[in-house]
Amino acid sequence: MSYFQHPSAIVDDGAHIGEGSRVWHFVHVCAGARIGAGVSLGQNVFVGNKVVIGDRCKIQNNVSVYDNVTLEEGVFCGPSMVFTNVHNPRALVERKDEYRDTLVKQGATLGANCTVICGVTIGAYAFVGAGRPGQPDYP
Repeated sequence: MSYFQHPSAIVDDGAHIGEGSRVWHFVHVCAGARIGAGVSLGQNVFVGNKVVIGDRCKIQNNVSVYDNVTLEEGVFCGPSMVFTNVHNPRALVERKDEYRDTLVKQGATLGANCTVICGVTIGAYAFVGAGRPGQPDYP
């Protein structure tokens, strides 16, 4: 194995994880996932079957990367941020054949607790986060 896997992590047979990557506590990587080299998957991360994560990405704690999400090289996903893959989810309606693709381009930063709606492209080196418009900076 050319990557680190914590004993509590589950990596399904068939998943590809690149050299030097780190898979931390309670992570689950599904069989079809493709993860590049030098990636860090923090505690309690989920990676779906139809996911591509580029080299040197950092996925912080409590992030689920669902099917049809692609992260290019060097993307940062802050703690507890959220991806979606269904445009109009309903508990009583099966919509797995309606997943929308999400692409996050090279070097983008997705800040803690942000939500990325499915079907979008986030540009290279973009920064998605929360702010306090009109509020003064605190010392």
